[in-house]
Amino acid sequence: MLTGDMLRRAAHRHPAKAAILWNDTALSYRDLDAAANRLAHALRAAGLPRQAKVGMLSRNRADYAVVFFGVAKSGCVLVNVSVLYAPDELAFVLDKADVELLIFEDVFADKVAAVRAKLPRLKTLVALGSAKLGAPLLADFIAGHSAEEPGVAMSEDDPFCMTYTGGTTGRPKGVLATHRARAVTAHTVMVEEAIDERDVVGVVTPMFHVAALNIMFQPAMLAGATVTMLAPWSADGFREMVRRTGMTANFMVPTQAIQVVQDPAFDPAAYRTWKKVSFAGAPMPDWTQKALMEKLPNLRLTQIYGQSEMGVIAVNRWWNLPKKLGAVGREAYNVDLRVVRPDGTPVGVGEIGEVVSRGENLMREYYNEPEQTKAFFKLGDGWGWSGDLATIDADGFVTLVDRSKEMLISGGENVYPSEIERVIYALPEVAECAVFGVPDEQFGELPAAYVALKAGATLTEAQVTAHCERHLARFKRPRLVRFVTDFPKTPIGKIQKNVLKEPYWEKRTKKI
Repeated sequence: MLTGDMLRRAAHRHPAKAAILWNDTALSYRDLDAAANRLAHALRAAGLPRQAKVGMLSRNRADYAVVFFGVAKSGCVLVNVSVLYAPDELAFVLDKADVELLIFEDVFADKVAAVRAKLPRLKTLVALGSAKLGAPLLADFIAGHSAEEPGVAMSEDDPFCMTYTGGTTGRPKGVLATHRARAVTAHTVMVEEAIDERDVVGVVTPMFHVAALNIMFQPAMLAGATVTMLAPWSADGFREMVRRTGMTANFMVPTQAIQVVQDPAFDPAAYRTWKKVSFAGAPMPDWTQKALMEKLPNLRLTQIYGQSEMGVIAVNRWWNLPKKLGAVGREAYNVDLRVVRPDGTPVGVGEIGEVVSRGENLMREYYNEPEQTKAFFKLGDGWGWSGDLATIDADGFVTLVDRSKEMLISGGENVYPSEIERVIYALPEVAECAVFGVPDEQFGELPAAYVALKAGATLTEAQVTAHCERHLARFKRPRLVRFVTDFPKTPIGKIQKNVLKEPYWEKRTKKI
């Protein structure tokens, strides 16, 4: 299915229904479709050929929906750009992605001004909010163009969008996905998370990331649901959005869920319409899942697992809890998933291997990164390698062990940080933790643990170490425990271990 057809068909079925609720804006499906068509015509009139790159630098707002579908209908490729980038990072991504037209929110005008001279391919700017840098507002850019379907000839296998991975290691890479790949993921989520036209779906993570854009917003539009957007995130803002809009379903990252259950003003009545939540992006502590189920017994939890490169490939539905608590799920209904050895053969039950996936859900390539793309499809047989180590049980449920790049070797022994993290999370005082390797002259590297405590809780380094010694082999216990109030994180809540490691590994050879 072409992405633009999702909106066209939803608008035909539900023309007057609210597609988007954002602050005081309510945008019907009819009006969203018309605005997207006008943008598609405007992009063509601006001289952009099919597959030209259009950048979007914005927080969550109704305009994001217009741009998402308008670019899709034009045959161009939407490049979703993180609003958190510093100017140097922004320049790198816009240049690497060959962006020719950039749509930016006015609050980021200074960043755009700082990099524009470094980007000879960037010919056109369009502003959101208020006019900046001499750029026309989006409403003016599309004014006067036809509201009819642009009728651009496209294939489902044409490139559609690009999101940039990274934030935990190295320079970001552009994940280029086709219309077909993102449609597969939209169908996966709509079915596995039971999204339908009766839902009011909350988008509370940044839309420049695949988790919000393709794993919540796009399935909601496919179903003909109403989308309500929140930015910036806060527990107070979320509570009031649910109360005001009657939100029924959403995706959130573990950090957000932790803030909800620890909210001093938590009010079950405010969440009476909230029935379905999915989560991914980082390990969700078991205590957080249990707290959600206890505080909101009518809330159904669905763990999903995937990557920008693969979409959603595993799902753990609420009826599998608590029996399968800790697993990320089993193979989603319309993808292939395996846990394999380095030669590609499937592992046995309980054996550690790497998660791989095959199917129409996979990305087309890392844009302009042939060697990285080759490494992702390293056996050349259609299977994409995730870099995630896991085990699989007799029922097909996958439990992540760690990222292959995060495994540390201490005195010749393999140590998986996530195994240590699970033990530390069993301490009731712990809200979040991160374990990583630090250099050691004798053992090569040793595990270190950074720990954030729940509000009002107290814990000592000796208590953490003793707890780990009771539950882990001695060589796995953290040799350094540091208490912190928060962690550096990516937009979807992954702790940036590279930032934590850097002071320890500076001027050394280990990659971070």
